[in-house]
Amino acid sequence: MFYVYILASHRYGTLYIGVTNDLARRIHEHRTGKGSEFAKKYKVFRLVYVEIFDRAYDAITREKQLKKWNRDWKIRLIETDNQDWRDLSDLIV
Repeated sequence: MFYVYILASHRYGTLYIGVTNDLARRIHEHRTGKGSEFAKKYKVFRLVYVEIFDRAYDAITREKQLKKWNRDWKIRLIETDNQDWRDLSDLIV
């Protein structure tokens, strides 16, 4: 499984889009300051959106697509399934 995810600093805050094959590990890396300098600098730790893919190619393609979207489109995507911008990391098994 491959995951495209969006992290946020807070509701309507700074967004970070990434891709991984181990979501729990990657979120842990972000929160301990080892995930990305951008996430560390802007305190982007709240998991607000996730998509799951069977193939790495599809996940990477989607990540690139989302990174090209404007901010309003990203916010609408997040709020489609997570209107309250709650942290979804507790749903990771």
